[in-house]
Amino acid sequence: MSEVEKQYISYDNVHQLCQEAAERIKLFKPDHIIAIGGGGFIPARILRTFLKEPGIPTIRIFAIILSLYEDLHTVGSETEKVGVTVQRTQWIDYEQCKLDLVGKRILIVDEVDDTRTTLHYALSELEKDAAEQAAAKGVDFTKNPELKTEFGMFVLHDKLKPKKADLPKELLEDENKYIAARRVPDCWLAYPWESTDIVHHTKMAKLQGNDIFLPEGAYDAARKK
Repeated sequence: MSEVEKQYISYDNVHQLCQEAAERIKLFKPDHIIAIGGGGFIPARILRTFLKEPGIPTIRIFAIILSLYEDLHTVGSETEKVGVTVQRTQWIDYEQCKLDLVGKRILIVDEVDDTRTTLHYALSELEKDAAEQAAAKGVDFTKNPELKTEFGMFVLHDKLKPKKADLPKELLEDENKYIAARRVPDCWLAYPWESTDIVHHTKMAKLQGNDIFLPEGAYDAARKK
């Protein structure tokens, strides 16, 4: 982007986007949520509330931490530079967590689809883990296709920009597997959990409003005209 314009996202807005998206996510029917930290943690927890169904156990949330940003900030600065590699800081201990991916529907959650590098990495590694678990069990997918792990994704915002990594076509083209609450221009999104002054942050979010954010589907509809 040639000129960075900071757009403040409030907790209220995050909560509302999760509530709205939950209806589509229910169609995917996730068994578990895997949140990418730190941006995916709070949306994942909010989503769990809206995905709760009477008489059904609460969806478990598992955390992974990946970093694609080189933190260059000094005191009083919020400057970040996009990194070129994903740093894997924390992953799932499947044995300790007793998490079996085989035959499950897994929803990966993050706050933003920016360069898509982090989402690509998370999906690729989780697919490898699922394949290893299936192989250890001797699962033959040709005989038991229902045991193949299904992955879905949810992000609050998908930035309308060229991506540096790909996701499977069948995932991106399935509106119940790849869910972006809003598609937005390529701008600087400031989330509330990053703020050191939440009062000022919330005030700015209210002053800006949400005019910059396109309703779900509006961008795709405009492109077809």
